[in-house]
Amino acid sequence: MTRVLLGVGSNIDREANICTGLDTLQSEFGLTRVSSVYESAALGFDGPAFFNLAVEMDVDIGLGALARYLRQMEYRMGRPRDASRFSSRTLDLDILCFGDYCGTLDGIELPRAEILENAYVLAPLAELAPEMPLPGSDENFAALWQRLSAGMQVVKVVNFEWAGRSLPQSGLD
Repeated sequence: MTRVLLGVGSNIDREANICTGLDTLQSEFGLTRVSSVYESAALGFDGPAFFNLAVEMDVDIGLGALARYLRQMEYRMGRPRDASRFSSRTLDLDILCFGDYCGTLDGIELPRAEILENAYVLAPLAELAPEMPLPGSDENFAALWQRLSAGMQVVKVVNFEWAGRSLPQSGLD
């Protein structure tokens, strides 16, 4: 089994699409932990604000197979196959870390560069796994967040219910 950290986001019918995405991931893989949900402005284009969170799960499939599964899941949820990188999303699923792998595998660069670039990616990770080191680094997510949060994009924790329970609200905004 490989521990995986995923970024989950949506800015189209956010609550419904994130809940459906979490339901599907829970059913297919089981989720071991789920962060708070963070709201942030769309970056790189004009659009509605996003909800983002991080989830942890253990998988027994390879990285390429997982990436294909997640992409098909996005398509089933309404993501256009020709969507530009900076556009609205019904559901966006990004593999952030795959075990402690560091480098390119199956055409996927890990850990995902956006971890160090965007508060909406790092804040949920720092909450979910604060002591976990970024693969290929000696710094853990909490330390990276402390460095990044000064002067970064604004993120705020929002109330969010999934599967009949409120998700944690211990966020790092």
